[in-house]
Amino acid sequence: MRNRRLGLISLLAADGISRAGNAVTVVAVPLYVLMTTQSALAAGIVGVFATVPIVIGGALGGVLVDRLGWRASSILADLASGVTVLAIPVLAGFDLLPFWLLVTLVFLSGLLDVPGSTARISLMPDLVERAGMRLSRATGAHATVQRSATLLGAGGAGLLIAVAGPAEALYVNAACFALSALVTAVGIPRILHRSTEPAPSDDETDATGGYWRTLASGFRYVAQQPLVRAIVLLVVVTNAIDAAGMTVLKPVYATSVDPDGAFLGAMLACFAGGALLGAACYSAVGHGLRQRRLLIVTFFVAGVSPYAAMALGIPDVALLVVIAVAGFAAGPINPILDTALLALLPAGLRARVFGAIAAGVAAAMPLGALLAGVGVETWGLLPCLIVAAVLYAIATLSTVFVRDWRRLDDPPRDAQAESAIARDVGTTSASAQGA
Repeated sequence: MRNRRLGLISLLAADGISRAGNAVTVVAVPLYVLMTTQSALAAGIVGVFATVPIVIGGALGGVLVDRLGWRASSILADLASGVTVLAIPVLAGFDLLPFWLLVTLVFLSGLLDVPGSTARISLMPDLVERAGMRLSRATGAHATVQRSATLLGAGGAGLLIAVAGPAEALYVNAACFALSALVTAVGIPRILHRSTEPAPSDDETDATGGYWRTLASGFRYVAQQPLVRAIVLLVVVTNAIDAAGMTVLKPVYATSVDPDGAFLGAMLACFAGGALLGAACYSAVGHGLRQRRLLIVTFFVAGVSPYAAMALGIPDVALLVVIAVAGFAAGPINPILDTALLALLPAGLRARVFGAIAAGVAAAMPLGALLAGVGVETWGLLPCLIVAAVLYAIATLSTVFVRDWRRLDDPPRDAQAESAIARDVGTTSASAQGA
């Protein structure tokens, strides 16, 4: 059994290592921009170039991941992202990093990173089945690893930035990408590198049109499935707000408390620590709760409270406590949504649909980052924090009135139903794999 679980353990480890490095980037890049330009708008522009690749990479990369193979795509994406991240501190050390080149490297890193994440999530159901685990427990464990990685990465980023500087901290991210690729190559069996379902027919793989038809099948699936569509619409709005918070609002607030950037690392670490505990609790007992009600409560607490607390100007220690509670509430969110999606998706569509979802939920993130930069420059931080809290509350509470969300508590579809869905969206998939 230990050998059968090695692949799943390796997948979780590789994803955690990669996310720990990305947490360093999330802290280091905005602070580097603020320290070198003293401009919230510049930070917002970098946020745009950090989020646009999620849309492009998600939309176009899912089909390539399905064709190249999940395992190989994960390895190649990690190696390529590592090279682009490594270029930032190297060029900065030689004073050869103008602003345009920085945003270009940030763009390329994000563009290459998304297909890697898509490949890893596509591998999960088969590795879970091989390990003999319940899918909801595995997604809970996945979220726990992700939150642990973010906690370590964000906490370490504050220390690294204080000691070496924000650009130099990115050496750690490059090393994490290399290690993630190595763990994937060694620990995940080659026989699980892609879907075991029948390959697409020749007309679907035709070089002149097959790629675009295959790409469209992923977006068509998202549009046709009510629960998937509802998830995408909610996360589009909340991700836009989170992008504004992560790239502009929180860095600007943190630098007003501590110009060295250590407080931003503390904020992210407290959120990640709370989320780690929340994800672990969900993995243990959360699958027995009403998922829709749990999602509404956790989304509201996780999204509204940090912005409201910053807007109220509560003491720094109290703010960190609020952020930790928000993190605890955020812990179950990804496992709830991932379990619902993985239980629905046919294996033959898995990477392209997750790519389409990634593109959809990230579509408004660049706009959120840019508007936050413009808003802070024009009206100041406080009005922007209030707007973020109010919009988050409206978006979350809308799930109470949308009927599609009631399906979150439905039992998983059977294989026959999933096969019918797969045929409807133009794939040759014969059955679904998942929960």
